[in-house]
Amino acid sequence: MQKRGKKNPKTKYLYISPIKAGFPSPAEEYLETVLDITSLVIQNPNSTFFGRVKGNSMEEEGIKDQDIIVIDKSIKPQSGNIVVCTIDGVFVIKTLKIKGKKIALESSNAKYKAIEIKKENEFEIWGTVTWTIHKVSNVRTRGL
Repeated sequence: MQKRGKKNPKTKYLYISPIKAGFPSPAEEYLETVLDITSLVIQNPNSTFFGRVKGNSMEEEGIKDQDIIVIDKSIKPQSGNIVVCTIDGVFVIKTLKIKGKKIALESSNAKYKAIEIKKENEFEIWGTVTWTIHKVSNVRTRGL
């Protein structure tokens, strides 16, 4: 996990909204404002970290192998949140399920079984995932 650095310099990007996925109307122009991506994805700078996902167990949640995730340690984890945990010294990203005193970590990919946390496990909820950033896989960067 990498600790997020200082907010300087602030880079701002043009923000166009809404961007329709259907048939666009050429008459609509939606240049709204400037977007500061840092302010958008980081609400608590001193408690925010980035991580890179390895594996496909959370693909059904839109979290893919090699995605960058934004993790906020200041958010109190709740059942149903996607969290980063350590289990016996290994970082994992899963959906937290709490039922009474039982804790389970579930993958969104049906190929993976839920992990039930036992007393003998060394376990810590490290933070709550607030954003995921992934590259569009079919982007061409060279000529046609």
